[in-house]
Amino acid sequence: MASITKSDVENVLKQFIDPNLGVDIVSAKTIKQIEADDTRISVKIVLGYPANSIKAELAEAVRSAISNSTGIADVTVDLSSNILSHAVQKNLKPMAGVKNIIAVASGKGGVGKSTTAVNLALALSAEGARVGILDADIYGPSQPTMLGLSGKPEVDGQSILPKLAYGVQSMSIGYLIDDDTPMIWRGPMVTGALQQLLNDTRWDKLDYLIIDLPPGTGDIQLTLAQQIPVSGAVIVTTPQDIALLDAQRGLKMFEKVSVPVLGIIENMSIHICSNCGHEEPIFGEGGALKMSEKYGVDLLGSLPLDIHIREQADSGHPTVVADPKGRSAQIYREIARKLAGRLALTSKDYSAKFPTISIVNN
Repeated sequence: MASITKSDVENVLKQFIDPNLGVDIVSAKTIKQIEADDTRISVKIVLGYPANSIKAELAEAVRSAISNSTGIADVTVDLSSNILSHAVQKNLKPMAGVKNIIAVASGKGGVGKSTTAVNLALALSAEGARVGILDADIYGPSQPTMLGLSGKPEVDGQSILPKLAYGVQSMSIGYLIDDDTPMIWRGPMVTGALQQLLNDTRWDKLDYLIIDLPPGTGDIQLTLAQQIPVSGAVIVTTPQDIALLDAQRGLKMFEKVSVPVLGIIENMSIHICSNCGHEEPIFGEGGALKMSEKYGVDLLGSLPLDIHIREQADSGHPTVVADPKGRSAQIYREIARKLAGRLALTSKDYSAKFPTISIVNN
């Protein structure tokens, strides 16, 4: 029998598709080390996304694939995660204290974008990442209610300290105003408030900062696209034709400003009757899939129209923490891993690795 070589093992791994990346783990450059001889094989894999809930399962699947192909029983797979900073718009550089900013957007209101954003933030945190969420809806902030938070944030010198809920750092204009105070501001004041909330908050070593955008493609979206370093965007829609038309406008906006769209999330995809279990696509079906195929963007997942998701968000205990083992929470975590995985495949930002050179005249 011929000796097993590193190339033999690598050829096996080229056939192993990471479900969160959509490509094989060799092409994704997650294989960091292979050691092989006639009796033992060891592989070191470093994922570019958080995956606490599936690490053991993924490692065992890789181990089994190698063992079955080579006939060697003694196979060790060391699997870990290392989240890096990814490239942003050409004229910008990543923020201090924040590796990646991900915008969650929708072209239309009422599609459940904010509920999706907060559950994605909690899901990424549950998978092992350091996560923050910025509520960019200045006119209608909802994240304080969804996270069960209230009261003014603490101020330390010139910085605002983010409030903390379920391990996620949070900032919103809703912490700074009374609940019944209307924000009667024009565009420049709104965009200025967004920048101040983002830049004056002392984010603490975040892997991901989720920005929950207001619906549409107005001043805030333009400010985000032109002045805030965004690594990627996610579009939330429903299967309804009108929602999809607006979602397509949002997708094209990000394309024009060179922000990669990591994928589409279809919310309220199907209604399941709580009494009889009957399933009915009351907003239509297949719309987000058609949109993803039309624009070459991944459909990250579909969420049901579920009364519990709404009730849990309204009560300040979003689904991912209120019912972590429930099907909806599992879907949120699957989507979170996929969007982080898609981001891991984009270009890295290496600016932090280069020294800053100062020229001083003596």
